[in-house]
Amino acid sequence: MIRFGRLGDTILLQPLLHKLHMRYGRPCQLLALGDWSPALYSAQPEVARCIPLHSQYGPMWMRPQRWRAALALRRLRGSPFYICEPEYRTRTKVRPMLALAGVPAEHCTFIEDIPSIEHEHWVDWLLRFGDTTPAAFRASGEPVAAPVQAAAPQLRVSAAERADRDAWLRAQGMSGHPLVLLQPANKRTMRWNGMRAAEDDDKSWPAERWAALARAISRRQPQAQVLFCGSPAEAGYLDTLLAVTGAASSGINAAALPLGRLKALLEIAHSMVSVDTGPAHLAAAMGCPLVVLMGSRSPQLWTPRSGSGSDVVVLGGLPATRRVDEIETAQVVSAWRALRWRTAPAAAGVVVGSDAGTMTYSAGCAG
Repeated sequence: MIRFGRLGDTILLQPLLHKLHMRYGRPCQLLALGDWSPALYSAQPEVARCIPLHSQYGPMWMRPQRWRAALALRRLRGSPFYICEPEYRTRTKVRPMLALAGVPAEHCTFIEDIPSIEHEHWVDWLLRFGDTTPAAFRASGEPVAAPVQAAAPQLRVSAAERADRDAWLRAQGMSGHPLVLLQPANKRTMRWNGMRAAEDDDKSWPAERWAALARAISRRQPQAQVLFCGSPAEAGYLDTLLAVTGAASSGINAAALPLGRLKALLEIAHSMVSVDTGPAHLAAAMGCPLVVLMGSRSPQLWTPRSGSGSDVVVLGGLPATRRVDEIETAQVVSAWRALRWRTAPAAAGVVVGSDAGTMTYSAGCAG
């Protein structure tokens, strides 16, 4: 499978990857943009190997990694290929790589040939694409009929990621505390010369509202540890939010967490509040109760989905809302308080309070 998407796009592939694993009886090889695919799929039986690609831009002869990726594809050229890219990127990036790898056209099927349906969620489109079969494999008896597949991502945590998480929590003095993760930033938050102006980012929620939310969480859950999450480039922005929040919030700047550790934290976290960005999809895929703030995108197409049935509450989004800063703090606090907390096997772990009572979470429970 080939997909040159961002973090959220790569997470949304999981139901399709599982479907193809079931159809062909063999796990998939995934060529994906960025270094997040190996961490996302570290414990997934439907993925045998990830081939990461750091950049899709620039001439191929100037990008040794693209040559190496093409060589990896060459070794797989007898397999069926599923290309999950829009037409313009397929034409300019993927087809030249397939040609260099010597992959026969009849071994390929392209999602650009499967028209999307109005208001169709991206996962549903991907799963319909999974019903197609490259021409070379239609008469060979492969694959078997596609099974019914849950239309929502569900990711797992490896033993190594779980051990890393638990060691990190002990080092931070946070073992046994409920964890509430806040994701204020998105890919547009930072520019090369600093933070983007709020008026240029429809996903930007004002700092004072994040601060008010963090304080409300701390009042409701005094034992909770609030983690402000983001990329390394967003660490300064998160420091600004923490300064506005004040010491009473017990907030911690958790920028630059390795993705495997973030995934493992979301496995046991009390909840997450996030703007519409990749970590929101990760939270849903890990079964973490989630409130997501949407700006000028359609919830019908892009709402994070949970394969475990955990709560995902969307505030904002088209057509009623065009900017996240139109969402009031009280709406977010109310949505967060109304989340239905997941249950987990009782063990020596984290005690979590909620309106429905108190539940116990194990720091090492299965995903």
